[in-house]
Amino acid sequence: MLSRVAGLLSLSLLVPSMAFAADTVAMNSGNTAWILTATALVLFMTLPGLALFYGGLVRSKNVLSVLMACFAIAGGVSILWLLGLYSLTFSDGGAAQDWIGGLTKAAFAGINRESMQGDIPEILFAAFQMTFAIITPALIIGAFAERVKFSSTLIFSLLWTAAVYVPVAHWVWGGGFLAQRGVIDFAGGITVHITAGIAALVAAIVIGPRRGFPKTPMPPHNLTMTVIGAGMLWVGWFGFNAGSALAANGSAGMALLVTHISASAGALVWMLCEWKRFGKPSVLGIVTGMVAGLGTITPASGSVGPMGALVIGVLAGFVCFNMTQIVKRKWEIDDSLDVFPVHGVGGILGSLIVAVFASPDLGIFSGFGFGGSNVSIAAQFSAQALGVTVAVVYTAIVTWLLLKVTGVLTGGLRVSAEEETEGLDLVLHDEKGYDIR
Repeated sequence: MLSRVAGLLSLSLLVPSMAFAADTVAMNSGNTAWILTATALVLFMTLPGLALFYGGLVRSKNVLSVLMACFAIAGGVSILWLLGLYSLTFSDGGAAQDWIGGLTKAAFAGINRESMQGDIPEILFAAFQMTFAIITPALIIGAFAERVKFSSTLIFSLLWTAAVYVPVAHWVWGGGFLAQRGVIDFAGGITVHITAGIAALVAAIVIGPRRGFPKTPMPPHNLTMTVIGAGMLWVGWFGFNAGSALAANGSAGMALLVTHISASAGALVWMLCEWKRFGKPSVLGIVTGMVAGLGTITPASGSVGPMGALVIGVLAGFVCFNMTQIVKRKWEIDDSLDVFPVHGVGGILGSLIVAVFASPDLGIFSGFGFGGSNVSIAAQFSAQALGVTVAVVYTAIVTWLLLKVTGVLTGGLRVSAEEETEGLDLVLHDEKGYDIR
């Protein structure tokens, strides 16, 4: 009798632990709801956020070409992500795991409604990551807006996503060699902003400037549209950064807060720099500074606290503002919409400085610890420098090659001089953004 009681008692003690174990692998409805929301927010950043932001910055004769490119890239990357790019990024690559994933999950094979990634459905995780893959090549088009064929833009963007974004994302987020070295990139400073920014710089150099640059003024045609798009980017970025926690928890809350602080500081510092240099603050300046603050905090958003984010935002506004002047005025490179100085430089800055503000020993400037086995600022900085260097060199080389290949496939990257003068909307799409009667 005593043995039976003891057995029942043991079983009663075991049941809660068994239930807890099951709960750890079951779907968490709160986390799932948040990542559903974050996925929508990140897509919202591209469509319509980035599309409107870029669309307002170009001249009126080219506005539809930018909107068209954003929509086409979103559709094309989504299909490629389904067919194999998700698998290559996030599945086990076996012997090649350090460098690339495998194809075991191509066409989402083996992924159903019950498949889990942590405590959220894997299909949702794949969709969330797909939105990152969409916005990265869409950022690049700002560098060569107003002068490149639509066919060239689309082919290059899809090839680039497969050949650059996917490997780099695997190295950092998919268990590749950079992840193994403890490189911190919470939401895409390396995978999104550095790769897009470096690709933009290379593309601007290879393709060459717009006709009339730098002597002919080329002001934005609709700053109202740009500001609306910028506001959408600011809001959508909360999904970008806070969503990368993959949970509705304190890490997500802190990521949201530091994202907002950095954006605010970047906007105000850029405004002040412009005010001092040119005598007047501009709407274009304050929204561009906001984007610089957002891009710079992105790799650090899961690792730094509010005061660290304030410093990062201040540096973002100052450094990125001055880089726009250097690129356009000193180097005379026609990066049409300042993709490299804002995203590339911001991504590099944020990816390096996270090594400092991730430290838990800086008082009110403390963060939440280093990555992997790194135990000091110096060790973490070494890992970050490696990640930045690898991403910059690899992206630059492969982007150059892909531009050359795309040029061959499309009979040249650019439209003719006459077509550029007429405007891409009519030449490429036989439509007008505005029909004023």
